[in-house]
Amino acid sequence: MLWLKSFHIIFVVTWFAGLFYLPRLFVYHTAATDAVGRDRFVVMERRLFALMTLGAVLAVAFGISMVAAAPAYLDFLWLRVKLALVAALILYHIWCYKLLQDLRDGRDRHSQRWFRLFNEVPALLLIAIVILAVVKP
Repeated sequence: MLWLKSFHIIFVVTWFAGLFYLPRLFVYHTAATDAVGRDRFVVMERRLFALMTLGAVLAVAFGISMVAAAPAYLDFLWLRVKLALVAALILYHIWCYKLLQDLRDGRDRHSQRWFRLFNEVPALLLIAIVILAVVKP
């Protein structure tokens, strides 16, 4: 179980690194005024999204492995709430992909300020998820 947990944490960190940085790239992308700059952000965003998606898939896979190894944990409310927050995080991840596509295609529907606020969502989810996983209220 400790090996599963270790790899789960490693890939959660990988995933969150991307979730913290990608919306920041969106801020810079929105601010870019030249085509070369915008094209550079398209490449950076696409590559980062691929890496963070790999982290997400592996984090979820190792999380599922831990639940499969100890299914009795599903009886705990803290874990069910944590899993609901992880589902919200997955939706946020998918939303990031939609925003990535919009920016790539030149459909800037949001301001830099909006992306700065959007960037705070994974931090709030991380705080709640870590508290649930460690404190187990």
